[in-house]
Amino acid sequence: MSASQSSQPSQPSQSTDAAPTLLVKIFGKDRPGITAGLFDTLAAYSVDVVDIEQVVTRGRIVLCALVTEPAVGTSGELRATVHSWADSLRLQAEIISGTGDNRPRGSGRSHVTVLGHPLTAESTAAIAATITGTGGNIDRIFRLAKYPVTAVEFAVSGTETEPLRTALALEAAELGIDVAVVSAGLHRRAQRLVVMDVDSTLIQDEVIELFAAHAGCEDKVAEVTAQAMRGELDFEQSLHARVALLAGLDADVVDKVRQEVRLTPGARTLIRTLKRLGYQVGVVSGGFTQVTDDLKERLGLDFASANTLEIVDGKLTGRVVGEIVDRAGKARLLRRFAAEAGVPLDQTVAVGDGANDLDMLNAAGLGVAFNAKPVVREAADTAVNVPFLDTVLYLLGITREEVEAADGLAE
Repeated sequence: MSASQSSQPSQPSQSTDAAPTLLVKIFGKDRPGITAGLFDTLAAYSVDVVDIEQVVTRGRIVLCALVTEPAVGTSGELRATVHSWADSLRLQAEIISGTGDNRPRGSGRSHVTVLGHPLTAESTAAIAATITGTGGNIDRIFRLAKYPVTAVEFAVSGTETEPLRTALALEAAELGIDVAVVSAGLHRRAQRLVVMDVDSTLIQDEVIELFAAHAGCEDKVAEVTAQAMRGELDFEQSLHARVALLAGLDADVVDKVRQEVRLTPGARTLIRTLKRLGYQVGVVSGGFTQVTDDLKERLGLDFASANTLEIVDGKLTGRVVGEIVDRAGKARLLRRFAAEAGVPLDQTVAVGDGANDLDMLNAAGLGVAFNAKPVVREAADTAVNVPFLDTVLYLLGITREEVEAADGLAE
């Protein structure tokens, strides 16, 4: 690790701007007590700590300490003492003289999250080169997760978020990996609202097709659904056409469909983790409240809205009642949920897969296309193309360790 790769404090203090400093670097096999031992050794020389960075990878430690130079005439003694201490633990030490603190980070700061399954050296090189090509500097890299995908985060400065996002989106499409770019700042870990589509996002199924299977009209409904999701048909017209095919079904089919619904892998983990961290979570669906209300109760969701199948005398009438949840309706509901949750719209996250999710994805602070149609991937802020819904957590900077902690509390 070089000095330029160590973490950057927000602003150097005036006292160290031009003062002599030492960069003390320790390398070797990790074990308990190394950090305490180094600073115990340095404490004998009454130095002040300006910056610290420590990384452990596969049991090997890299510890960097930027400290003020000791009193005149004792620098050589400090160096000898640190080297002697390091040798006693079979560690390597390097001490570099310099002046002042780390250079200030450039304006324009972003977090770049890269998801790979696997993440190759070629892909990593291309992402790093693209960041450099936009004028950005990589200040820090760390791993968020090693499964079910490899997720790493780059802290970048020196370039604005939007042009960086555009450049990396093009590169990611070429490489076949997922990349998300969000602005750095305190709001990133503030309380947020996450709103998801249901069919083929929160769940693996299309609910209308589950109903159609019981009515014996699966093929007809599936074709209309596919056309609507590709943006080839008006959603409201297609909804009415599909629901009409269900006329006459017994109302007890609702319970059967609820039992047939399959959650997307990672869905429970995603919601559990978000809730533990103080997020609010909702769903909006072009499907039906007969299913979304059940999901809301089962998963502990804060919000849920969908269309409602009309039931009269124990039979489905083939009609829907109430406000239609279509493409525009989903965006409208996102805004409504945000207002009720007290969360600014720029701190909302929307996740969806179809053309009828586009307005919602564009309205949210971060729009995530999940295993989506090409038109949706191109329009969203970022895309996830692996079949694990909990990978959305990594786009928010949430680590696998936090995910596992949430799982532990829920057991």
